Amino acid sequence: MTIKKAVSIACTAALATLSAGAHAQISGGVVKIGVLTDLSGTYSDLAGSGAVLATKMAIDDFIAKEKPDFKIEMVSADHQNKADIASNKAREWFEREGVDTATELVTTSVALAVMKIAKEKDRIALMSGPGSTPITNEQCNDVSVHYTYDTYALANGTAKAVTKQGGKSWFFLTADYAFGQALEKDASAVVTANGGKVLGSVRHPFPGSDFSSFLLKAQASGAQVIGLANAGADTTNAIKQAAEFGITPTQSLAGLLMFITDIHSLGLKSTQGMYLTEGFYWDLNEETRAWSKRFFGVQKKMPTMVQAGQYSSVYHYLKAVKAAGSDDTKKVMAQMKKLPINDFFAKNGQIREDGRMVHDMYLMQVKKPAESKYPWDYYHVRQVIPAAEAFQPLSQSRCPLVKK
Repeated sequence: MTIKKAVSIACTAALATLSAGAHAQISGGVVKIGVLTDLSGTYSDLAGSGAVLATKMAIDDFIAKEKPDFKIEMVSADHQNKADIASNKAREWFEREGVDTATELVTTSVALAVMKIAKEKDRIALMSGPGSTPITNEQCNDVSVHYTYDTYALANGTAKAVTKQGGKSWFFLTADYAFGQALEKDASAVVTANGGKVLGSVRHPFPGSDFSSFLLKAQASGAQVIGLANAGADTTNAIKQAAEFGITPTQSLAGLLMFITDIHSLGLKSTQGMYLTEGFYWDLNEETRAWSKRFFGVQKKMPTMVQAGQYSSVYHYLKAVKAAGSDDTKKVMAQMKKLPINDFFAKNGQIREDGRMVHDMYLMQVKKPAESKYPWDYYHVRQVIPAAEAFQPLSQSRCPLVKK
């Protein structure tokens, strides 16, 4: 054997070893993403199949643009808004199917349950749909990211705006689970801080369909504003029934968490003038329009902030995996917190030490029918709420990961 040939063989072997070592950093050679969402219930319109589509778009776009040297797979399941179903599915995914991250997780009870399994199994939980602030406060952990919005940001937008507009007395109609309770608590704090008064509240079952008795209590309170501390079908049903009972326009309704799909379902005639807080609007600029029209081409609906946030969170996760050269949880989480987020969803977004992704939020007001010029042209952007103002400051955090 010649010296030249021996050197060639040695180099080839060394390169093969390096290549195998790099590939071995991705467990099983595949990054696997699980979308655990509501595919059939109250939140299926705002998350659901649209969140699955957004995930697929993120994966396809990442492969096309970033050209990773690892494979990416996606699985999805319906958690039915039940924490036990979500926990069992997440455990099965992590233990038997090699899933690296459970994503979306609309419904706070689901998110909190899956966060615990993710921590136990050293995997990552990416949350776009749930809203409660305990996710990044008392219940925070170092494997979870709360991405799109939370109840603090919603209250800081809608409740503040409505109170400053003269809605000084409030009564809350609240979904009786962690999300509704957190939203009522955060909104109440904002109302009182801005010179308003909370006259009372009533809690309805989740999910609900008949809101008559709860709305009558709200009506009897005499409050200027009935704050709807719920979401999805619960919110739209409450708004429809309030109109049927003649509660509006004598008393105003404040939808503390509403989505563009809710406005589309109810129509501008029923929702005109309402304030709401969003983390995303399809018609903000050329970037948001371009992505949303691609989404619409498949889903036949414009995306909600949950669905847009889902795309962004998955793409950011994949960028972190590539940057880390590994799907190891600690390495990927370190990269996710290190890398800024600049895409159609957020500019200069950042994941803090408590797991909260901070970005600008938007105070919207629903247009009058005559003001809407084309399909899904539903909002006036009344205020851009800077990230530093929109979300709870770290100085107020109750997350044990935050260094005081």
